[in-house]
Amino acid sequence: MTKLKFYLWLASINLFISTFTFGGGYVVVPMIRKYYVEKKGLFSNDELIEMAAVAQSSPGAIAINLSVLAGKRVAGTLGIFISAICSIIPPLVILGFISNWYAAFAANTTVMAVLKGMQACVTALIIDIVVDMYQLIQQENSKLLSFLVPVSFVANAFFNLNVIYILLFSVGACLIHTYSQQTREAS
Repeated sequence: MTKLKFYLWLASINLFISTFTFGGGYVVVPMIRKYYVEKKGLFSNDELIEMAAVAQSSPGAIAINLSVLAGKRVAGTLGIFISAICSIIPPLVILGFISNWYAAFAANTTVMAVLKGMQACVTALIIDIVVDMYQLIQQENSKLLSFLVPVSFVANAFFNLNVIYILLFSVGACLIHTYSQQTREAS
């Protein structure tokens, strides 16, 4: 009965998170932190940040990927299925509902005002996760990583450089740095 209760909690929390988090995948991270890390203590904040990095680099929606990874971490294979299904159902239902009455939603000033307000909340949540990720980078004590973060921000924000080029440059710099470290250690 205890396992069934846990699986029901997992399903309900994924349904809740998926239903009430607007603004993209990064908004799910603070919600998962709140319920999985802070309230239940199922894994650590560092493990969550690692899962968020994997979820971001995997194909598909970050929110669903992260929910699946969290489900796997806490409940194994069954957790994957529960988390995946319960993360997909709310967006499908909401999008189906909105698509039927899109014209009414688009013209409604109250709906538009609510969506504008949600943008501010989403921005705050994304800033929170960016700060957490940067703090983890600082813990690595890597001069290269500490250099790449502000350079990447400036390249995108002020010079409007495509993110793909920034990622390719960052990956290349990290590969060269790792190769040179391994070469020095081998000598």
